Amino acid sequence: MQQSLDQFELAFEREMALERQRREQLRRRAADRSRARRIQETEKRGNVGFGMLLLCLTATVIVVTLVMFETLAWLMS
Repeated sequence: MQQSLDQFELAFEREMALERQRREQLRRRAADRSRARRIQETEKRGNVGFGMLLLCLTATVIVVTLVMFETLAWLMS
């Protein structure tokens, strides 16, 4: 009987250790997914911001070029 109880306690301890490992592994996976999601969102925002910057710079170059040539044409006439 004592041996059976010892075996039961040992099996229970092993099961508890495995359960702790599973919980820790799940927590780590959730943290990794959260970190990856945050990085992906940051990259997406960065790409959108870069696109807007590129668009604004292009528009500025076009407007400045047009105004410069219009002014030059006005001065020459």
